[in-house]
Amino acid sequence: MEKMMFTNLPVHSLKRSVDFYTALGFKFNPQFTGETSTCMIVGKHNFIMLLEESTFSGFVDKPIAPTKKTVSCIVAITYDSEAEVRAICEKAFELGARNYKEPEEHGFMFGWGFEDLDGHIIEPFYMDQSHLEPLES
Repeated sequence: MEKMMFTNLPVHSLKRSVDFYTALGFKFNPQFTGETSTCMIVGKHNFIMLLEESTFSGFVDKPIAPTKKTVSCIVAITYDSEAEVRAICEKAFELGARNYKEPEEHGFMFGWGFEDLDGHIIEPFYMDQSHLEPLES
C-alpha cells in the first residue's frame, strides 16, 4: 500500500476556510467532510484536513497554538511552474491572505508563501525535478 499523508489544521470557521481554498482551486473529498471538518485534496495521496478548532482539540491533549502569533509548521505544496506559484500566491493575497515574505529563487527551485486566514503558513513552490537524484526504495 502506498503511504498517504493527511496534515490536520485547526480553523476558526470551516466555511470561510473552504471558501478561501476553493477560490484557490482546491477540491474537497465529500467522504471525509462533515459539519466541522473537511478533507482538502492536495494530490493523489496528500490531503489537508481542515477541522474547526472544537473538533481539532478533541484529537490532542494540549492547547491549540495561536497561529496568528506562532508558527508550528510550514505546509509546502509543489506546483508545475514558477508562474503557477506566483498566480496562487497573488490570488491568496487578493482573498485576504498575508504576504509574509518575498518570492525566493534557489537555482532549480522557486518559492513564495502566504499566511492563510487562520494564520497557517502555506508555501507553494516549483522545483525542476531533473536536478534531483533518484531516491532508493
